[in-house]
Amino acid sequence: MSSFDQAHGFFLFELRDGRRKLSYGKSAEDALEVLRLRLTEAEMSEILPDRYLRIRQRDLAQYIGELG
Repeated sequence: MSSFDQAHGFFLFELRDGRRKLSYGKSAEDALEVLRLRLTEAEMSEILPDRYLRIRQRDLAQYIGELG
């Protein structure tokens, strides 16, 4: 079974400082796991896991200034 059988999306997770962190996955939980692979524990502690926004790829340019 392919991992592309289920739709993937972009997720913007809010950070404690008001900025956002971008990730990709099948769900918000999956996207958080992707971030855990890339970030340190200190960086992960800045993410508010229950405060996220799912966006479409074509809308990504609207959020570039908010990324941290």
